[in-house]
Amino acid sequence: MKAGVYFGPKDIRCTHVPDAVLREDHAVLVRMVATSICGSDLHIYRGVLDPIMDKGKSQTGHELIGEVVQVGKCVGRFKAGDRISMAYSCSCGECYMCHVGQTAHCETTQKAVYGFGRAFGNLNGTHAEALVLPHADAHAIKVPSAISDAAALTLSCNLPTAVIANHLADIQPGETVALVGCGPSGLMALDIALQPAPRRVVALDKVAHRLAWARERGALALDVNQADWKERAMAETGGRGFDKVIEMVGLPESLQMCLDIVRPGGTIAALGVFTDDKFNLNLADVFLRDITLHMNGFANVQPFMWEALRLLESGIINPSKLFSHEFKLDQLDDAFKTFFEKSGGVNKVLIRS
Repeated sequence: MKAGVYFGPKDIRCTHVPDAVLREDHAVLVRMVATSICGSDLHIYRGVLDPIMDKGKSQTGHELIGEVVQVGKCVGRFKAGDRISMAYSCSCGECYMCHVGQTAHCETTQKAVYGFGRAFGNLNGTHAEALVLPHADAHAIKVPSAISDAAALTLSCNLPTAVIANHLADIQPGETVALVGCGPSGLMALDIALQPAPRRVVALDKVAHRLAWARERGALALDVNQADWKERAMAETGGRGFDKVIEMVGLPESLQMCLDIVRPGGTIAALGVFTDDKFNLNLADVFLRDITLHMNGFANVQPFMWEALRLLESGIINPSKLFSHEFKLDQLDDAFKTFFEKSGGVNKVLIRS
């Protein structure tokens, strides 16, 4: 079958691999209907995670809408023909960490993530014609036919992550909010953040077309390449800083931006995927300003998938509008290059077999 495989930095391409085969009683075999590329996949693409990837073997992708082809004999929630998505991290639903909602830290699967190399379980990926979902009852979800393929894809990672960001930020009516990073997850977080009627939302990014999307949604969109971005942002708060800040980038400089603009007693919800091992955190500053800092980039999305689905069904969130480009699986290398370079006004890509 065809599948996306990591061959090295900036070299992820579609090739032929052995067919996915159902071997475990708790697993399901799924035909990929559509998949996508997450911002976290770009860490793999640019080579940051090269040491944990087996060149020529490790599959990629962790966002899925698919059709069940075959089920193991212990699977109770799914049958052949069901339309399903799954959480990007594979969790058993039975261990201590799953019971306390930390599904990304499942003790059974040992933090297994689809398409993320040896260190994360060496699972198959969604950039494939078919794949196996172990422990399917615990972390997969049926998706109604009324939800488009594009919107359904966001249930695996982007939309539940945006939901978590807003839960952690706990935005109240009348508060000032800053969003750092206007990628797909950031823009979904923005859509949710606007629901409680905050007084002002400021969106910060470097990419013009992403800022345009944020502006269209009602945020004050500021280009951080401009020397006066911080002055303009702080002016929206009367100079005191933002009540709540959501971080959706995952870089030391983006986290520092959040610390620079949050008010004393404010909250930062950092959901970006950080791969740097060091950050110069001024502990005295965080202490003296009473800052609440949530780090949740390795997001426990499974407990929030149903809430994300409810947002789709109600029409409150419509992420299908974010899908700007469509590719065939054979064009996976072009899809990665386009998304990585943010070229052609790309926001999110849809990939089909």
